[in-house]
Amino acid sequence: MLRVISTVLAEHRWLEPTAFVVLLIVAPVAAWWLADRPRPARWLAVAAVAVAAGLTLWPDDRRAFTFCEVAWSVPTLFRGDVANVILFLAPVVLVATATRRPVLAASGAIAASAGVELLQALAPFLGRSCSTNDWLANSIGAVLGAALAWGGVRIARETSAPAAQLPR
Repeated sequence: MLRVISTVLAEHRWLEPTAFVVLLIVAPVAAWWLADRPRPARWLAVAAVAVAAGLTLWPDDRRAFTFCEVAWSVPTLFRGDVANVILFLAPVVLVATATRRPVLAASGAIAASAGVELLQALAPFLGRSCSTNDWLANSIGAVLGAALAWGGVRIARETSAPAAQLPR
């Protein structure tokens, strides 16, 4: 499955930056809409976390690096390395919206990403390679997701507050 995703992204270079830009636009709107809908927000958050966990931990048949790749480069839109940003951006938007705790959601996602990379390093039978670049990109996605959720929830709170203060 991961090879299919990688192949599609490699064959359609426009897909990754387009998905990223669409997410930047849709995420705060989704957070705004879900702010007063805690049950759907929780269900979507659980689903998004499950998808991210599956994509990062699903065994792959390729050969993993013996050691972790240690390199630090900020992801750029057209270099094909924004997928790891997107991978954590969407779940963090949903978790931060559901919990109303964007800093905690981002912190938890950053720690979870480090845990995933550590697990990939310690479990070579998964066929996954750990990389500090993956952790950095996931962390950027987590912080962006938390910021977008915070903005959407704040707008929802400000737009619904005057209506709640009207006399009956």
